[in-house]
Amino acid sequence: MNGKIVKANQYHTHISSKSRRFSLNFKEVWNYRDLIWLFTKKNFKLIYKQTVLGPAWIVLNPIISSLIYMVVFGKIAGMGTDGVPQILFYLSGSAIWTLFSTCLTNNASTFTQNANVFGKVYFPRLTMPVSTVISSIIQFGVQMILVLILLAYFTITGQVHPNWTAWLLLPFVIIQLGALGLGFGIIISSLTTKYRDLALLVTFGVQLWMYATPVVYPLSILGNSALKVAIMINPVTMPVEVFRYAVLGVGTLNPLFIGISLAVTIAVLILGISVFNRVEKTFMDTV
Repeated sequence: MNGKIVKANQYHTHISSKSRRFSLNFKEVWNYRDLIWLFTKKNFKLIYKQTVLGPAWIVLNPIISSLIYMVVFGKIAGMGTDGVPQILFYLSGSAIWTLFSTCLTNNASTFTQNANVFGKVYFPRLTMPVSTVISSIIQFGVQMILVLILLAYFTITGQVHPNWTAWLLLPFVIIQLGALGLGFGIIISSLTTKYRDLALLVTFGVQLWMYATPVVYPLSILGNSALKVAIMINPVTMPVEVFRYAVLGVGTLNPLFIGISLAVTIAVLILGISVFNRVEKTFMDTV
């Protein structure tokens, strides 16, 4: 063999009758990173297959939504935007909210939509929801290109003053929203294996959740009311506000509620993993 040593069986599968509910084999998931990438590409193909404009919808959707928000909330309702140009305010809010909502809604059907695949071959089930989070982050990155173009224009003209130092927090905001969407998504996905009607409530619930999050309005318009406190308890509110504080230079930051948001994210992710690990063993009997 020309002096070369061939290494065989680099990976092995350990089969055990015992499994901890909170266990998560990161090494095994990492070994299947190529599969995660394949699932990520498949997500894009399925979403934009047989569409006229294809991936252009990644940019068109937030633009159309932002224009509608400008008319409904800016013109008709007369809501302020803390001095930020309306198009930039709504476009940035739409981008960061879409990151969370797509992570949640797309993962909410992990078991039911992929039952045929799960029933035929083994692979770490978590690779599929992780790939969904990655594809959502990629879409967010594409949308941010448009936000950055507008941000550069309004910054040069002096209409916006970003907090450049706070941009260091943006990767943590993205990771937190991805983890929060992943946690809620796999919890819902696990429950829908028995209770199918929950899937019908996801889209409606996410729409209501958006209005309970300062996406189309700034927190400043709520003053010091009890409603403001209730909205700040929402775990998505603080990541959105940190994002706005960094990118637009406006936002309401509160260390207490930031801590609550992080604690809820960790709790939801742990709970999601627990439920996911339990359901993946028996879901084929109920799905």
